[in-house]
Amino acid sequence: MMNAPAETTSKPTLSIVIPLCDEEGNVALLIEKLRDVLQTLEISYEVILVDDGSRDGTWSLISEAAAMNDRLKGLSLSRNFGHQNALFAGLYHSSGEAVITMDGDLQHPPALVPELFDAWREGYRVVETRRIESEDASFLKRMTSRWFYRIFSFLSGLPLAEGTSDFRLVDRQIVDTILQMRDADLFLRGITHWVGFQKTTIAYNVERRHAGETKYSLRKMIRFAMSSLFSFSMIPLRLGIWLGLITSALAFLELIYILVNYFRGNAITGWASTLTVISFMFGILFILVGIIGAYVGNLLETVKNRPRFIVQDRSGFSDLP
Repeated sequence: MMNAPAETTSKPTLSIVIPLCDEEGNVALLIEKLRDVLQTLEISYEVILVDDGSRDGTWSLISEAAAMNDRLKGLSLSRNFGHQNALFAGLYHSSGEAVITMDGDLQHPPALVPELFDAWREGYRVVETRRIESEDASFLKRMTSRWFYRIFSFLSGLPLAEGTSDFRLVDRQIVDTILQMRDADLFLRGITHWVGFQKTTIAYNVERRHAGETKYSLRKMIRFAMSSLFSFSMIPLRLGIWLGLITSALAFLELIYILVNYFRGNAITGWASTLTVISFMFGILFILVGIIGAYVGNLLETVKNRPRFIVQDRSGFSDLP
């Protein structure tokens, strides 16, 4: 079950939450770069590193670093709960007045943290970032990303700009609101837009991954995209009504055509075309049943009310036994 957030005598001004999965080659450099950047801000801060079920030495490096630095904290989840749930775990345990979320592969540049923080001090409650893809990004990745944001924005009514990522700063009030969400499939980029508040966006160039490989396979990307759409839009369900009306109208027109030819004494031909239409209609029917099943599945997961994450170990938190 979820452990309660750490209680501290004085809450930090800034929390930084970073999920990590099999990133032992990045941990040391990530901590070093963050330390160098955060020292220039001259504020109280905490860095929460969330080990999302790593199978390498990621947690060992995190716990060792947390033992030597009281501003560094670590969470080890009992298994891999996924990127969004790992972020949620970090948000749950954070206590800063503002919280920055970012990835641990160093593609989200730590050097941008002061700019995000300055925008928050200017009064923005949400400071989004928009990534500018590097030239070595594949054509397929650029195209799928572009079309995902366009389709999501159209279906959900939430204008997500191309290149939006989980590298952002949010105010404590928004963090507390996000923690109340019970969505079966978390999509924090969409939730952050849904809650509103004054926003601004900062563009940045994507850095090269320092070590390791991306954990997002094509299958995971497709699953993530589909769950995000179903979580924020009812249009796929409404689309089923229109498809049903259109196919019913076509079937009615075909029935009229058959009756007219029958009373004229013409032989009724076109079995191939008839079977094609029937197969097409059954295909639409199965697609609609699948869409309904996806929504019912989301509803079932919500009703189960299982915890989003389970913490098996912590390091650097003051309430440890």
